[in-house]
Amino acid sequence: MLEGCHSWPDELCSLYREKGYWEDRTIPEVIEAAISNNSAKTALVFPDERVSYQAVGQMSNRLAHHFVALGIRPRDRVVFQLDSKVFFIPTFLAMLKIGAIPVLALPSHRDHEIEHFIAFSGATAYVIPDEINGFDFREMATRMQSKGGSLKTVLVAGEVSGDHISIPKLLQEAAPGEGQDGLLDHLQSAPDDVALMLLSGGTTAIPKLIPRTHNDYVYNFKQSGAVAGFDTSTVFLAVLPLAHNYTLASPGVLSVLELGGQVVFSPSNKPEDVFPCVERHKVTNINAAVPLFNLWLNSDIPAKHDLSSLRAVMNGGARLAPKLRRRAEATFGCRFLESFGTGEGLLMQTRLDDSDDIRMNSSGKPVSPGDEIKVVDEAGNELPDGETGELLVRGPYTIRGYYNSPENDKKAFTTDGYYRMGDTVYQVDGYIYAEGRKKDLINRGGEKISVEEVENLIFAHPSVQGVAIVAMPDPVFGEKACAYVKLCSDTQLNFEQLQDFLLKSKIAKFKLPERLEIIDEFPISPAGKILRKELRERISKVISMESSEGK
Repeated sequence: MLEGCHSWPDELCSLYREKGYWEDRTIPEVIEAAISNNSAKTALVFPDERVSYQAVGQMSNRLAHHFVALGIRPRDRVVFQLDSKVFFIPTFLAMLKIGAIPVLALPSHRDHEIEHFIAFSGATAYVIPDEINGFDFREMATRMQSKGGSLKTVLVAGEVSGDHISIPKLLQEAAPGEGQDGLLDHLQSAPDDVALMLLSGGTTAIPKLIPRTHNDYVYNFKQSGAVAGFDTSTVFLAVLPLAHNYTLASPGVLSVLELGGQVVFSPSNKPEDVFPCVERHKVTNINAAVPLFNLWLNSDIPAKHDLSSLRAVMNGGARLAPKLRRRAEATFGCRFLESFGTGEGLLMQTRLDDSDDIRMNSSGKPVSPGDEIKVVDEAGNELPDGETGELLVRGPYTIRGYYNSPENDKKAFTTDGYYRMGDTVYQVDGYIYAEGRKKDLINRGGEKISVEEVENLIFAHPSVQGVAIVAMPDPVFGEKACAYVKLCSDTQLNFEQLQDFLLKSKIAKFKLPERLEIIDEFPISPAGKILRKELRERISKVISMESSEGK
């Protein structure tokens, strides 16, 4: 195991192998088997290119040999910032084939985060696109190189400058030793070794690094795909960044490739791009998130396209309100599935054959029989069904600690290895019902308000494209709820209209937002989450200013 990472106790390793959760195969071994069995089939579809399974294998092998020649070695960390284009999967697999460890950064990360990822992980290589929407990643890479440290190699999926190395050019040239059978075999990691590092989804600090092993991640993407009903005929539409755990493996692109299915990459997540893709490529499955469902359901574009190929649409990242789930099924003509999980491990999903009540209301149940979950009170006592508390988990694909973060480990993990997810939930018959983040509770004079509950109700308003409820200071109650709302185009909503709409939902009056702020755009973290702390600080300043002016 890589220094700074944590393994499972020996008895659990034995149990997970005995139960068949861990296959003792690496990610490249699993995907190479799929390549061998489906060589002529199309694996990846882009707007202007189709890539076969055979081509994925050939590209990844050639790049792997080139990377060895460039001096990239087993256990070297590689900050990996590619967008969801043709070079992502072959380059990712190539790194795994030589035992290097990709640290999956998002295209939205900038100098502050990238400098931290390189320094903290000790990365020796950095993989980037050339340019996205006018931002030049090559210039940022040059700035990273100027800081010294561990970084030696910059690989660019496009045009290069300076001493950077072009991935397209590498693919055009035979690599040293490329034709020699078995040359890479001794470089591959062991199944128990760290395969990749994901980023924690925190919104108040630079993300922590989540080390995922081959054994646990193979089980992660295979089991979540099986529960979602993926098979060899699956056509999966990728609309979210591929560096997200959700899109990559939960269930995602690796889940599909392992089965010999097809992955289609949408040009964007706008409805005018997504739904023509569904019709043209006979897409069967889409994974999306609350903002996208809200955008799509308020568009007339889905109704203009043949969506009969769709089997299921899945929501992840945050809970989708029941009303919107019903609208999704009616609009898209397929099953709606809710997922709930974390890059640290645990995945929960509703099932295709679950009752309507469960699919419309719950957050699903764990995908693995090996997942051990507990709902506990603030003293750590386990709670019975129906009582709300914090969710704890351990299992065959949930990490035992972050990379080189002992202080964070003390806060995030119990002494017996349970991960504190920080979510407030209750459980009924094995299904979890998420109520929000433990930190996302507003204390209004002793009455607790779940921001997620109120946000879901507001999301159902036809004028609302986005919403975030935050606490604002109050001299009497301590805190009250303020609603930040982003409106759909050409719509209006005032405070009284919002109050009337919520009262029709029979919500308790103490939960009603007591202020409405219309916002053009939300402050967003590099992980794609709303920065509630910034909104809280913003409204606190406004209230302080109003108080000083005597309002």
